[in-house]
Amino acid sequence: MTISAILSDLDSTRSYREELYKFFHQHPELSLQEFETSKRIISELESYGVESIQRIGDTGVVAVISNGDGPVVALRGDIDALPMAERSGKEYAAIGATQVDNNTGQETPVAHTCGHDVHISSLLGAVQAFNSHRELWNGTLMAVFQPAEETAAGARMMVEEGIVEKLSAPDVYLGQHVLGSLPGGAVGTRVGAVMSEAASIEITLHGKGSHGSMPNLGVDPIVLGSAIVTRLQSVISREIAASETAVLTVGSFHAGTKSNIIPDSAVLQLNTRAFSKDVAAHLHEAIERIVRSECAAARCPEPPEFKYYDQYPLTSNDESVTAHVRAAFDEFFGENSVDLAQVPASEDFSIIPDAFGIPYSYWGLGGFADHQNAPGNHSPAFAPDIQPTLDRGVEALVVAASAWLVK
Repeated sequence: MTISAILSDLDSTRSYREELYKFFHQHPELSLQEFETSKRIISELESYGVESIQRIGDTGVVAVISNGDGPVVALRGDIDALPMAERSGKEYAAIGATQVDNNTGQETPVAHTCGHDVHISSLLGAVQAFNSHRELWNGTLMAVFQPAEETAAGARMMVEEGIVEKLSAPDVYLGQHVLGSLPGGAVGTRVGAVMSEAASIEITLHGKGSHGSMPNLGVDPIVLGSAIVTRLQSVISREIAASETAVLTVGSFHAGTKSNIIPDSAVLQLNTRAFSKDVAAHLHEAIERIVRSECAAARCPEPPEFKYYDQYPLTSNDESVTAHVRAAFDEFFGENSVDLAQVPASEDFSIIPDAFGIPYSYWGLGGFADHQNAPGNHSPAFAPDIQPTLDRGVEALVVAASAWLVK
């Protein structure tokens, strides 16, 4: 079988790939600060003999293997880590890894507690496999190592830096994410909405400061904010149809400095999730409507301010492309090819294929043998089992791409 031949070096490269994974795991870097990560990626690609390698922006990397006439298939792996400390207990854990966050100027712990180190290693392994067996396939393989997924900035940056103008449009864009919700070694696919649209919203409420003993002379933004938080809880239960899925979370409420001072402002931070663009738009309209109305009722001296950030598009898998990938997975992986439930987390994966105007498919990769008790992504304990996860990550990318490149 041709695909098995492309993957025939997995046994001989396994130890090397595991050590490479541990390197990335122990050297996590924040979004848009993945300088050593991208440097090592380029070094690896050069060692494989890949001739076309270019940076997109400071830390984005794209490798292209042109191998005759045929389809152009893009594979994507994200490369950034999170500003948090790892507590996985692994002997190769990134204990003490820190980095100065360019956004805050503060030094922060950093860890690959979302699994992007698995994505990097898997994509490098797939590139190595295809480059070592060019005689077995035809077409063009494009490997996109994308920074800053965790801040929804990396894909947009690569588009702004000209990835669409600098590269030929792929026929299809493919990617994966290691998850704790799937059985270890499984690959899970789904047609349509697979990861939610998301946005964070910072709301500044303007009150009128006063002495705590004279509340009548002020406009209390704490009471106002409390009313808003309570009223927002009705949006999901009373404005969104029961057949839809949506989440509205108030994750932060900051106001005041002392018990007897009514402050002049308060800041709320919200997060929304939805599997429909219409539902997401409804959430945002409802939030602004309720906040503005409550501010008017409270006699605020100024209207509220809304700042939207960390905005992620809906990830909705193309039906035809996903059916093609699923058929390839079913044939190669058998019972390890499974259905993927909708994932309420969010991704910027779709931004680049949307900019190219091409279809895409994004699947899940099971990372834990004991998936029933596995930590979720972004948990300080999230560190997938090295095997079979690393092998399966390479296999899944190769099998999916081969559905177009191998005839």
